[in-house]
Amino acid sequence: MSSEPAITIDTAPLSRLRVPVHLGVIMDGNGRWAKARGKRRTEGHIEGVKALRTLVELCINYGVRNVTVFSFSSENWTRPREEITFIFNLLRRFVASDLQKLIRNNVRVRIIGARSGLEASLVRLIDDVEAKTAINTGLTLIVAFNYGGKAEITDATRLIAREVAAGRLHPDDITEATIERSLYTHGIPDPELIIRTSGEQRISNFLLWQAAYSEFVFVEENWPDFDEASFLRVLQTFSLRDRRFGGVEAKLP
Repeated sequence: MSSEPAITIDTAPLSRLRVPVHLGVIMDGNGRWAKARGKRRTEGHIEGVKALRTLVELCINYGVRNVTVFSFSSENWTRPREEITFIFNLLRRFVASDLQKLIRNNVRVRIIGARSGLEASLVRLIDDVEAKTAINTGLTLIVAFNYGGKAEITDATRLIAREVAAGRLHPDDITEATIERSLYTHGIPDPELIIRTSGEQRISNFLLWQAAYSEFVFVEENWPDFDEASFLRVLQTFSLRDRRFGGVEAKLP
């Protein structure tokens, strides 16, 4: 990895496309990709990691400032134990093989979601990758891991309730900004665009608060097949959207 050059940013497409400051991605379809090819589900997850690498490069090249990917939901614990173990080990391998490349390309990594219930070694790995990339100022890669939107809002409510109980906050002073400061994504703008692959058209407990005015684009490709052509097609669709935020005239980000 140390011999690989940093990714070169190509700004040519930016004059033709509206690029979101924050992109959300529900990476769906690894299992279906594998099943369609007579492969094991675990092979689909390996290909999904390759697609994630491609996404990171595309976000750098096209000027996306923040990308949040839904990698493991709080509901995924119902999957077979062997598959969960494989996914966790895949995360470890991804960090081991890609961390230095992320650092060289000025990518900051934030991992959002519950830390409780995770193995201590995995929590240490999460803390380590966040610490080693904390000073980077380019793309912020937010990985939603052991994450659920309802759980995030519940945790935010608990934090605010503690502030009220301690006398540091009056209930009448609670605003939307108070809640936003208590979310896992505090300091990150809400996503203008959320993509879901595999043809499914659900939000599936992803960024429930933050997605209030997001544009959604659902694509037929399973996640391992999501490539630059898919990415550009999504940006073209997004560029044609009339974003009014509840008003009459469109507002550009």
